[in-house]
Amino acid sequence: MSDYDSIVIGAGFAGAVVARELAERGGEQVLVLDERDHIGGNCYDAADKHGILIHCYGPHIFHTNIERVYKYLSRFTEWFDYRHEVVAKVGDKEIPVPFNLNTLKMVFGSEADELADLLIERFGADARVPILELKKADDPRLKKIADYVYQNIFLKYTMKQWGKSPEEIDPAVSGRVPVVLSKDDRYFQDTYQGMPRDGYTALFEKLLDHPGIRVKLGTNASDLLEFAPGTITPIYWRGEVFEGKVIFTGAIDELFDCRYGRLPYRSLRFDFEYFDRDVFQSHGVVNYTVSEDFTRITEFKYLTGETDKSGTTIVREYPFAYTGAEGEIPYYAINNAENDALYEKYKKLASECGLTLLGRLAEYKYYNIDAIVDRALDVALELMDE
Repeated sequence: MSDYDSIVIGAGFAGAVVARELAERGGEQVLVLDERDHIGGNCYDAADKHGILIHCYGPHIFHTNIERVYKYLSRFTEWFDYRHEVVAKVGDKEIPVPFNLNTLKMVFGSEADELADLLIERFGADARVPILELKKADDPRLKKIADYVYQNIFLKYTMKQWGKSPEEIDPAVSGRVPVVLSKDDRYFQDTYQGMPRDGYTALFEKLLDHPGIRVKLGTNASDLLEFAPGTITPIYWRGEVFEGKVIFTGAIDELFDCRYGRLPYRSLRFDFEYFDRDVFQSHGVVNYTVSEDFTRITEFKYLTGETDKSGTTIVREYPFAYTGAEGEIPYYAINNAENDALYEKYKKLASECGLTLLGRLAEYKYYNIDAIVDRALDVALELMDE
């Protein structure tokens, strides 16, 4: 007989939030398992050997318009008032992205004022206009803007990120790339923005610090749990029937040994480098949209506010196709009709086991931090109402 009411597999935001809610509000005894040797999932951060706080799995910037998410996370952290600004390296220029009225001035010079007036007249001040909408415009001046953004900011960057040729890129993806009709250089316009003052790992330590929660790291769930889809007793804990709740936040295909085939993902290689100087680049993130094999360089001191530290650490990101090889991490689901249909097969197996699926890998979809925290709060409430 298990000592736990619920078992949560994964200690990232999805797992940690639902575990805290079940323990704190549901009065449950919750076991959190993670195969890594740390909490925090891909948001885990730590000081490197030079004492610079780095995001070990690439940069994670918190931003949200969801007030309850901001208030919830504020219970576990104070915030460093960081406003994320990104530039794209295009030739010898660094231009703000998303493309906005400041970018327009840098690119089109003396034409910019006329073009800005034309854009605002057509779409309204502060509008976010998708490239495809501009491409459809009958005015050649608007098409010229759209073509510049598409060629210099979107196309090659997306080819690197997703490993696709221009012909293979879904028009719906390019349609999400906006031209922003304001002079606001912030990458996000959300009401709440910032970074955990002491880092994400410190936030997670507080989030999971509850007498009803036990965390067991370096543990593969399959070593302790067995799943028998479609049977009367579908879940076993240490060889005995487990009648509690199991919330799974990991890779759903790998949980079932990829029996129907592997779900496709894009992965990332991170190359960290330290420099014995105050700063390396002009902004926290510089996107390389038309050159280089990597997609972007992040300099962490901008993100964390550790300007008093000597030296600086950067990371370059190189996307590649996830194969499941040791050391690779699945980051971005490649959603299309074929892959989504494959996911549905695994989702059915999970349903037959009575598993609750939560998170990017378990649900085979992209979530920002705020969106997964919001969903985890809803899922926890649903589980407590059962």
